[in-house]
Parts: sequence; C-alpha cells; structure tokens
Amino acid sequence: MKEFSRNRRVGEQIQRELASIISREIRHPDLGMITISAADVSPDLKFARIYVTVLGGKFDAEQTVEYLNAEVKRIRHALSKCLTIRVTPRLVFVYDSSTEYGNRLSALIDSVKK
Repeated sequence: MKEFSRNRRVGEQIQRELASIISREIRHPDLGMITISAADVSPDLKFARIYVTVLGGKFDAEQTVEYLNAEVKRIRHALSKCLTIRVTPRLVFVYDSSTEYGNRLSALIDSVKK
C-alpha cells in the first residue's frame, strides 16, 4: 500500500512539474494549448506514461504527441532538476482521448433531450 501512495505522489508531482516545463520551455508556433491530464508512474519509478490533451493549434493531437516525444530528452532533463527522487523516469507522451469522448457523449445526450 505504501508503494502505491508513493507512486501516486510522484505521478502528481511529475504532472505539476511537466505542466510548468511544457508551458515555459516548449515553444512551437503550430502547437496548441497542451494540458497534462495524468501521469501514470511504474511501481519502480523508472517509467512514466504522460497523458496529454490538446486544444487548438495547427498540429492535431497525434502530431503534438509526436513532437513531445521527439523533445522528450530535453523535457526529461528539465524535469530531473525539479524532482528529488534518485532516478528521473523515462517519459512517454500519450494522447488522452477521454475528454474528447466525454464531450461527444454530452453532445449526444443534449441532442436526445431536444
């Protein structure tokens, strides 16, 4: 049980720090607003899957995720300066489609109400 809470705490810290790092250091004219929706950290804290949502911009969600994964070395380096754990997890960015799915369901429900 202790490991789980530590993983969750580390994931939450990674989520906060990455949101700051991406808004501060990742500059590209075609990127929209990137939101870190979750950070899923492995039990040994060596890997982290980072879920992102994208709003606006010329890049679609897939292109944005590809760009972030191409810049992962620079992002991970900046993250290592913020974390106090011994090893900074390897990061993999993944598009989080749950928000889009929720919006679609809401639209369907609204259309049925009318």
